[in-house]
Amino acid sequence: MASSLFRWRAWIFCSLWLLTNPLHAEGRYQLEKVVELSRHGIRPPTAGNRKEIEAATQRTWTKWRTPDGELTEHGYSAVMNKGRWQGEHYRQLGLLSAGCPSPADIAVRASPMQRTIATAKALVNGAFPGCSIPVHHVKDDIDPLFQADKLEATQTDPIKELAAKRAKAGNLPALQQRLQPTIQLLKRAVCASVKDCPFFDRPWQFKQTRSGHTYVQGLSAMASMVETLRLGYSENLPFDQLAWGHITSAAQITALLPLLTANYDLSNDIFYLAQRRGSVLLNAILQGINPGADALPKTRWLLFVAHDTNIAMVRTLIDFHWHLPGYSRGNIPPGSSLVFERWRDSQSGERFIRIYFQAQSLDALRQLQPIDAAHPLLREEWYQPGCKLTPVGTLCPYQSSIEQLRKRLDPKAIVPVDYALPSS
Repeated sequence: MASSLFRWRAWIFCSLWLLTNPLHAEGRYQLEKVVELSRHGIRPPTAGNRKEIEAATQRTWTKWRTPDGELTEHGYSAVMNKGRWQGEHYRQLGLLSAGCPSPADIAVRASPMQRTIATAKALVNGAFPGCSIPVHHVKDDIDPLFQADKLEATQTDPIKELAAKRAKAGNLPALQQRLQPTIQLLKRAVCASVKDCPFFDRPWQFKQTRSGHTYVQGLSAMASMVETLRLGYSENLPFDQLAWGHITSAAQITALLPLLTANYDLSNDIFYLAQRRGSVLLNAILQGINPGADALPKTRWLLFVAHDTNIAMVRTLIDFHWHLPGYSRGNIPPGSSLVFERWRDSQSGERFIRIYFQAQSLDALRQLQPIDAAHPLLREEWYQPGCKLTPVGTLCPYQSSIEQLRKRLDPKAIVPVDYALPSS
């Protein structure tokens, strides 16, 4: 409770600071390095999600103008707004200089999918307009940083995975009962009639795929519905195309998000799974923030653009729990990012790490609201004992924090990563 209160106060403090106290490079605390892990922007449901939710509701969901699973034009613009603010912010802090950046300023690596590559381009085009920053990605569809679940070295034991998820869930029928008010809200929003959706009344149960991965049958499909509705609201779909006219406000989306949180809790937010599938990415982030690292590109801003699952696994490894206004606990909106910063006290020479999660609100995404002092990003900061609140945010002792985070990695799940990649 005390740590949650501190994080809430830290979020308020940082929001007020963004409004009232712009920083300058000549201040006591100097920003030296940023490693950012961003989720892609707004997309329609993936083909698999569409099949799942249409089978459950027995009706056809809206076809977007953008192909399923790809970044939309609206999503591109929302991400550009974020990138534009970040470029200005980092120039103000002295991390970046004016004009187009050099290779020492920024390096970008995206997951090898259209929506992540396009999101990366939107971010850098917003931050560095007209500069044609290269976006690096692997040629095939498996990047060890982002698709670790497809690697032999990171596979989970099906028995251990099922046991870990059952332990996290506790009493699964009781969880389903607690979420009944939210389930009924979703049912009324997406079903043609109560009789047309028997799916919603079936008991949840753990199921294993042929590959041995475990999911909660029932909850998984409901989470896909909620995610599709949240994305549709953020996309500014007309209300009659969003949920057949049943959802007309951000508050109604917010009320459904606990189902998405429950699914995170029983999928990517399992420590055993996060260690197996997220250690290679967290290890790269920790190497990237290290002033003496040799393997990664030596840039001031190292930007990874991937998926909500990647952010969920990293946040589970570092024990970071956020709750942004207008979202449910642990929600990861499109275009949001988990940011690691290295700061230096110019008076003492001491270094610090700052970690925070940031996102735009539902209505800011829907309305393409530019980010500025009057409309800041929502933000919550990571806090551990020994961290301190400063004018630049929550700063934590660098060396001890890095050592603590490294202890949470699974060395057997860390595979070599090639950083000499083609770009587009």
